[in-house]
Parts: sequence; structure tokens; C-alpha cells
Amino acid sequence: MGTKKPASGGKNVVVTGASRGIGKAIAEIFAANGCNLFLCSRGAAALYKTQEELQAQFPDVTIKARPADLSIKEEAVAFGNWCLSQAAPDILVNNAGLFQPGSVHNEPEGLLESQLAVNLFSAYHLTRTLLPPMMQRRSGHIFNICSIASLHAYPNGGAYSISKFAMYGFNQNLREEMKPQGIKVTAVHPGAVLTRSWGDFDNSGNRIMEAEDIAGMVWAASQLSVQACVEEIILRPQLGDL
Repeated sequence: MGTKKPASGGKNVVVTGASRGIGKAIAEIFAANGCNLFLCSRGAAALYKTQEELQAQFPDVTIKARPADLSIKEEAVAFGNWCLSQAAPDILVNNAGLFQPGSVHNEPEGLLESQLAVNLFSAYHLTRTLLPPMMQRRSGHIFNICSIASLHAYPNGGAYSISKFAMYGFNQNLREEMKPQGIKVTAVHPGAVLTRSWGDFDNSGNRIMEAEDIAGMVWAASQLSVQACVEEIILRPQLGDL
């Protein structure tokens, strides 16, 4: 018999980039299963709207939100400390990110720096802030939302793909460090998902995935026994990448 896993209800879950898309879907599935949420995104109006919607839908859980631009180190650390002032986190979902297309040889000056700040540094600084109580408790689970672009290059990927490769490197190092600490680390690599990045894309033919697909896999990976860790989740549309 495997070691019995604790019930999910009552766990404290931190989700970044939570106001829409994948982050909102992840927040919703954890709230639906009795978890308390601590949410963050840059846009205050959209974030508080999401908080209100989820609280109305799931009145028996605690849902708190604080806007922050996690690409700025001081704001990432401040958000982390705010979370710690509320409760010790059990699960952290580093989902904050931004896609900006370009090519290395001609993309705008400063794009690499801004993409690294949003897609890597945000997760790095927030994780470092939240890790101490997890390590003291010797339990927890960190999900890093990477990308198919973390695994192979593609045309017009440029700084975005570079930043996602770096995010995957962060995940891999963190996984090795946290093995003896009892903390699970999972890289999530979604392919095309119907989010704001796709604008007015017509998905009536179900060509690309829904945000709920990613959320369902994150939830499932969080439910294993303490001795099992899903190291990587790779999801692509049934017909493959676009």
C-alpha cells in the first residue's frame, strides 16, 4: 500500500497570472476541490473580477488576490511575503508569462530582457520567497508553466523561446534541489491553448486546446501519493502543433 496522500480540501494554493486563461482555469479547479487561493496578476480590474467570480461560485473556500507586476523583483518578493502573511503555501503555480513574437536577428532592442523578466525572473524570485516554509515543513508542490517552446525552437520564437528554455532550466535545477526536501517540482509544457494570445482565433473545429485541459492535468498531478512526482507534462493539440 502506498503512503496515504492528504485530502486536497483546505490546502493553500498560490497561482500567478490568474486573471484569465490557463491561470484562471487552474485556480478554478483547485477552488472546486476545496482549496484556498492566493491569486496574482498585473491587471487589478481583471484580477478582482476573477476573485469575485470564483468566490461567488465557491463560497466555502478563501480566495484572496493582490495585483503585482512579477517581472519586477521587488513586487514579486512583496507578493510572496503577502502570501506568507496569510498562510504557508502548499502548492505554487508559476503561470505568469507573456508571449511576444520575434526573431533574434531583428526583434526590438530590449525584448530579450523583458521576456526574461516576465517569463523567468518572476518565477525565480517568487519561488525563492515562498520556499522556506515549504522546506521547513518538507512538503509542497511547485508547478512551472513552461511551453512547447521550452523544448524546441521554432520560427519567430526569438526571445520568447529563449526565455522559456531558461524557465525549463530553472525547473530542472529546482527539481534536483528539492528532491531531498520532500517538495515536488513539475514542468508543464502546453502547446497551442485558446487564450488571449490567440486573439480572435476560430476554434469551432477544436484545432487547439482549452485552458481547462491544462488545468485538469495540473490537478491530476497534484493528487499522487507523497512518493510520486510527475516531473513533466507535455500537452499538444490532437492534430499537433500549428
